[in-house]
Amino acid sequence: MSLVEFTLNGQPVKATAGRSIFNIAKDLGIAIPHLCHQEGLPTDGNCRACVVEIEGERTLAPSCCRSPTPGMKVHTHSERAVKSQKMVLEMLLADLPEQGYTWLDDRAEAPHGELSQWAEHHQVQVRPALAELRREPVPADLSHPAMAVNLDACIQCNRCERACRDLQVNDVIGMAYRGAHTQVVFDLADPMGGSSCVACGECVQACPTGALMPKSHIGAQKVDREVDSVCPFCGVGCLVTLKVKDEKIVSVEGRAGPANEGRLCVKGRFGMDYVHSPDRLTIPLIRKSGVAKDVSLLDGHADWREVFREASWEEALDAAVKPLRALKDQYGPKALAGFGSAKGSNEEAYLFQKLVRTGFGSNNVDHCTRLCHASSVSALLEGVGSGAVSNPVRDVEHSDLIIVIGSNPTANHPVAATWMKNAARRGTRIVLADPRVTDLARHAWRTLTFKADTDVALLNAMLHVIVNEGLCNETFLRERADHVDELKAHVKEFSPEAMAEVCGIPAGTIREVARAYATSKASMILWGMGVSQHVHGTDNVRCLIALASLTGQIGRPGTGLHPLRGQNNVQGASDAGLIPMMYPNYQRVSHAQAHDWFEKFWGATLDSQPGYTVVEIMHKALADDSDPHKVHGMYIMGENPAMSDPDLNHARHALASLKHLVIQDIFLTETAWLADVVLPASAWPEKTGTVSNTDRMVQMGHQALQPPGEARADLWIIQQIAQRMGLDWPYEGEHAGVAEVYEEMRQAMAGSIAGIRWERLEQQSSVTYPCLSEDDPGQPIVFQDGFPTPDGRVKLVAAGLVPADESPDADFPLVLITGRQLEHWHTGAMTRRATVLDAIEPAPTACLCGADLQRLDLQPGDRVRVASRRGEIELAVRRDDGTPQGVVYMPFAYREAAANLLTNAALDPFGKIPEFKYCAVRVDKLIAVSSGA
Repeated sequence: MSLVEFTLNGQPVKATAGRSIFNIAKDLGIAIPHLCHQEGLPTDGNCRACVVEIEGERTLAPSCCRSPTPGMKVHTHSERAVKSQKMVLEMLLADLPEQGYTWLDDRAEAPHGELSQWAEHHQVQVRPALAELRREPVPADLSHPAMAVNLDACIQCNRCERACRDLQVNDVIGMAYRGAHTQVVFDLADPMGGSSCVACGECVQACPTGALMPKSHIGAQKVDREVDSVCPFCGVGCLVTLKVKDEKIVSVEGRAGPANEGRLCVKGRFGMDYVHSPDRLTIPLIRKSGVAKDVSLLDGHADWREVFREASWEEALDAAVKPLRALKDQYGPKALAGFGSAKGSNEEAYLFQKLVRTGFGSNNVDHCTRLCHASSVSALLEGVGSGAVSNPVRDVEHSDLIIVIGSNPTANHPVAATWMKNAARRGTRIVLADPRVTDLARHAWRTLTFKADTDVALLNAMLHVIVNEGLCNETFLRERADHVDELKAHVKEFSPEAMAEVCGIPAGTIREVARAYATSKASMILWGMGVSQHVHGTDNVRCLIALASLTGQIGRPGTGLHPLRGQNNVQGASDAGLIPMMYPNYQRVSHAQAHDWFEKFWGATLDSQPGYTVVEIMHKALADDSDPHKVHGMYIMGENPAMSDPDLNHARHALASLKHLVIQDIFLTETAWLADVVLPASAWPEKTGTVSNTDRMVQMGHQALQPPGEARADLWIIQQIAQRMGLDWPYEGEHAGVAEVYEEMRQAMAGSIAGIRWERLEQQSSVTYPCLSEDDPGQPIVFQDGFPTPDGRVKLVAAGLVPADESPDADFPLVLITGRQLEHWHTGAMTRRATVLDAIEPAPTACLCGADLQRLDLQPGDRVRVASRRGEIELAVRRDDGTPQGVVYMPFAYREAAANLLTNAALDPFGKIPEFKYCAVRVDKLIAVSSGA
């Protein structure tokens, strides 16, 4: 790293060569006005507010896009520089309407944001002669649910355009027209609400004048407090700043976290007001005596007062725990089970599984990982000895080629998708492999739209090419892999020519992609639940592991294996032991050494046999009374299996059949309607704790609000239940002892987070594990020298063709694929109560391609009935030509058309994950009934 010596305001300075004068001055505490410049955006230099004087040069230089040279003498506050800075600020202010925001009744403080602040800093006032030249007011555009457009305040700094184009790569915002008529436009000068805007809000965060603002925070930007936290939605783990005024979150800004660098998506930016929903649970509820558990009430139209009565905490906790203890005493420890949450903190997950294991007395504890990436974890633990990612998402910037398979990151992991799109713009080749053509396809080098359920055929064909054409990294295989010869022999049967008919991808394309992946200097694989949610999900991931291993594309920057985690803390909850066969840090409950260590550590007798998984517990709840392992009672925290489980009729029947069900949540979810006791809990902005994102980053969130009414912190509730179960836990610190719980968890997970002390997280906000000592910065890239397997080598496992559990036929001729959409998340309990998100996507739809709509005599918007062998729902159809013929795509976030009423509960035999991504359905047009006279 070379240094340059120059003089700044008369003082000698040494700085890194290539850095801008502006940033060097900023580091030294020298404030230079700036409007078009923003950290993280490409430098534009068009506003000229940041000009400085350089001795010997005729013109002033914009400091944001000028770097010093040796011996240069720079003056940021010379008379000439300051005069020019003031003139720029005055001219910009003079061109804006005096009232600032034309649609406001009152004038906001600093009506033009950063422009007003810099004008105040330089004591700039607009002279009367210039004030007469103000441009004519422009009508505000309030067409978008989330954002207000006030071009009166626009100074054409281009920050919004660069944020949209260069950071998020959405390409919605541009500059149109010429000269004095130049203005910001959306698409082809459409209203913002009618444009292709995906509401990431990056333009709002970039705008320096308030020309673009969140509707929830129009006017004075002063707030009561700003609190640093983590986004509570997907697994990307974006760091955020919550802005609180009058005890409400009025806006959210992205923070410069390692996963997002200030970027957010529509959910993180505009979806946080779910915490203020009038539907929040605020007082404990107990089911009224004699009121049956009726699954028909789950349609959302019932009055909770007819089912539950309010209670004090003391009464509710006793009513929750006494029946659990009685069931344990009568039927034994395996009669109880617990579902924890991937939406809560690491500390809550750790304490919840500890409660089930030491208080209930069995390992019947699970969470949503069983429904998303259980097969990925199963294959990764088997093959590479670790269930987490090898490289962070942002490592795609070091890749020459990336394969994105079975994932729709622009909808499910939008900020992660921005790093992929950025990489594509720099020349990285993206291979998008998916039955559906999703938004990432427009950035892809090759799009492999393989037939649903044929992942193994496609991947084995690629492995065949790599083996037969001598593209294996033999040095890597010799030094670091086992069962190589068996795998090579197995894939010989899977030529691209033979598999082309099976998977629907031409043999030449398969060969081209396989060669490109193998010969690239750095290739990376990212996948989602389109890979994992099959009865052959574990086999799918085994093939991905083989692909990376045969080519040596692992253990280096820009390479590796990355299962994109779905929920904000599904990685951390799994790490903390919220799974039935593993203690914290993936230590098997059946392993004698691990079992003995945790018995001693927790001072309790522990079951040495794995517990039941989510779907298995539902089966056990419906088991015959003669079954000694029948599940009679459950405690569910923050999960909604009455919406998230497959074959919902079966799952709901199981939940309703339990002798006792305790629910701890923030809303009266579909599952809570079937509870005996409902305990009002805390939303993420109402708690302090840590979460671990898809990149293995342990990140700190701070409490911004108090829970409403009598709702309590989840950690406190868990401890209250533990106390009544006879456990004597000593956590007494702030926020229900969260720091003490974390430090205990750190001891239980010494092999991964030993060096990440609570105090360190409070200072740094985010640390990547493994981090084995306090001076260890963390290891974003793992497997560089070996694998955490018994012999340090990757274990390759061959996979054959296993068909889906059911196939289309004459009665059910179509294939259903379920998933998420950009605006909604998981079962919709949070996002459908967020006003902006619900306004953008208020109703369920089934997506079909134009050809299928025509064949079924349907028009977009028509009502249809979608039926499977398990259930049926009614909803509208939407045209989506990215969905292939013969396929229906449906989000599962809508209670009024719950897609999982249709899905198949058949399990992958290794990961025990249901086959959400493939089942047979039919679509029938509903004939509108006239209400004529």
